[in-house]
Amino acid sequence: MKKQVVVIGLGRFGVSIATTLHKMGHDVLALDNEEKNVLRVSSQLTRAIQADATDEAIIKELGIADFDVAIVAIGAAVESSVLITILLKKLGVRHIVARADSELHGSILEKIGVDRVIYPESETASRIAHILTLTDIVDYIPVGEGYGVAKFKVPSYFVGKTLGDIGFGPGGKRNVAVLLLQRGKEAIVNPSQEEVVSLIDVLIVAGSDDKIEELLTGAKSKKE
Repeated sequence: MKKQVVVIGLGRFGVSIATTLHKMGHDVLALDNEEKNVLRVSSQLTRAIQADATDEAIIKELGIADFDVAIVAIGAAVESSVLITILLKKLGVRHIVARADSELHGSILEKIGVDRVIYPESETASRIAHILTLTDIVDYIPVGEGYGVAKFKVPSYFVGKTLGDIGFGPGGKRNVAVLLLQRGKEAIVNPSQEEVVSLIDVLIVAGSDDKIEELLTGAKSKKE
């Protein structure tokens, strides 16, 4: 569903999140104090404005209180980040996401009432570490200590077997659940245990890091 999103702060993180949201089809308004930052992305967003987001009059004039989501992408300038967040809460913005560069910054934002705090550097580091250390993983999202969602291309050993034969699903010896099977342009959500795996398939699975690694190393060595 198309949403109205405001992104405040056009550093590297802010630009990345704003342009990605726009590509997804959302209406994106971006605000930044620096004209050069605004000019750099103005053609890639619905609207980009040079403005001081700590100024309540400006925020009201832009109608940001009516936006679906506000993303405070400012990291290092903690005081500005907090002031803007307080202002957005005061105006009744429905859903506020804010970036934090430290645990202290994050705890302050949580106490103010931010709906979600994001730690881009640490979250990215965790994701990359898993991609580098888990066998043949294309992408990874950590969801808890030692658990995550992993994406990988089907090993040749899986081809021609059903997901049940391989050991996925409830009661499966792998203890890894298949969330989605991507076959070319087709995406099969929560595929049946009777689904036969083909060479072009990509699997998105959930489970413990140890079980995912065990599954893939076992497949690589062609051993059950």
